[in-house]
Amino acid sequence: MQRERITDHIFVFRSDQYAQVTAGVVLTGEGAVLIDTLLYPEETLLIRRYVEEGLGSSVKYVINTHFHADHTTGTCFFPGAQVISHKLCREMLDVRGRESLRQMKDNAVEFAPVELVLPDITFDDEMSLDIGGTNFKLWTSPGHSPDSIVCLLEEEEVLFAADTAMPIPYFVDGSFADFIGSLTRLLERDYENIVQGHGDIILRGEVPEKITSDLEYLRALDEAVKIALDKGQEGIENQISLRNCGKSHVLLNGIVQQLHQHNIRALVNYYRAESYEALDDQPEDEIERKKAWQQKKLI
Repeated sequence: MQRERITDHIFVFRSDQYAQVTAGVVLTGEGAVLIDTLLYPEETLLIRRYVEEGLGSSVKYVINTHFHADHTTGTCFFPGAQVISHKLCREMLDVRGRESLRQMKDNAVEFAPVELVLPDITFDDEMSLDIGGTNFKLWTSPGHSPDSIVCLLEEEEVLFAADTAMPIPYFVDGSFADFIGSLTRLLERDYENIVQGHGDIILRGEVPEKITSDLEYLRALDEAVKIALDKGQEGIENQISLRNCGKSHVLLNGIVQQLHQHNIRALVNYYRAESYEALDDQPEDEIERKKAWQQKKLI
């Protein structure tokens, strides 16, 4: 696990074991605030040890930025902490999170000590907190998932963007349109740093370019998928390259190539469903003719 210090009281931890996923620690006058955990218990427990032994503090709050296991699995290792999330995160943890954890425990002994923890404090749109003299502003940021949020440390202008900011946007469990809206909102202010949910910290001078690049990727991908569908191409996920959408295939040690292909499939499936829904109110013979035509176009 890698540790990076942003300011005197803000630390970022990056996993060596899973997809460079990140977690943050903010040291306040009331104790430490942990923003997300890491997937494997071993690494999250190292964070706890650093807070307790290295910083002489303890974690009083845990912020779950969304329900995905790689960001929430370690919450149970901070039993005295209050847990904060979007209300949808609590709901999704209670259903999908339980099933995901059951499968993880069935498949890997490392997750045997993990227990599901539901957030104590939830919100709908945004929330501001003063914890030990540090101001946290949280707001909903859907796209990667419906329950995604971001967390801004207002005085320091450090944004923990979670999976709203990744080496490439990944919307398979969320919404393409929502992602564009959330990224556009991020452009409304300046940040000293953005901590991505996976990968490197984005520095002040790189922030506008990074967010703009993500928006350009989404729009280029959308246009490429539409063109491929119109041409009736097969195996579309292998026809649209990351480079042509403005991103490098070497990010996250190459994992982004898989994420990119999953994004393509999600868009194709979306347009497939949209095309069939558009047929609902038409005469039956016209529906059958168009269904046959659509079947030739779509993978």
